[in-house]
Amino acid sequence: MLNEENAEKPVKLIERKLAYQGHVVSVYEDHVDVGGHETRWDFIHHVGAAAVLPVLPDGRLLLVRQYRHALGRYTLEIPAGKRDSEEESFETCAKRELEEETGYRCDDLEFLLYVNTTVAFLDEKIGIYVARDLKSGTVHWDEDEELGVEAWELSDLQKLIYEGKMTDGKTVAAIQSYAAKYHKN
Repeated sequence: MLNEENAEKPVKLIERKLAYQGHVVSVYEDHVDVGGHETRWDFIHHVGAAAVLPVLPDGRLLLVRQYRHALGRYTLEIPAGKRDSEEESFETCAKRELEEETGYRCDDLEFLLYVNTTVAFLDEKIGIYVARDLKSGTVHWDEDEELGVEAWELSDLQKLIYEGKMTDGKTVAAIQSYAAKYHKN
């Protein structure tokens, strides 16, 4: 079994050039040495994000429905958003996104898991939390957001996952981790 802590890095970064600076990501062209073979790889940097799985008192889960341009369709997702900076904690970001997107607040989030979204070329890391004991807050959608907030039963969300109708990675990971941790049969 490979021990990541002690494994020798098989890749040596020779040079990194910024190819594009966007609003959300920075795209680089990396010149690397892979075991004596030089090649170029794409690398995308993201400051990270946080997401939250809000749980209503009756056990239903709150998700947001929003249009995703990259997919050309609406998706059903847990509330999430980009950290304001690399110094902002994942928990602080999760609390902000919960209120901004659902209109609910939560003082004490429970950490659920971290996910790296696309490890082949993107370093985005998402901290995912569970929110219970929700309190009324104020929705603050970004000017480019139009969201619908929906309450769902866990079993219905899992059915969407198994039917291939829910494919957002952070949402699938959150729902399945939540089910495994809190709803053991």
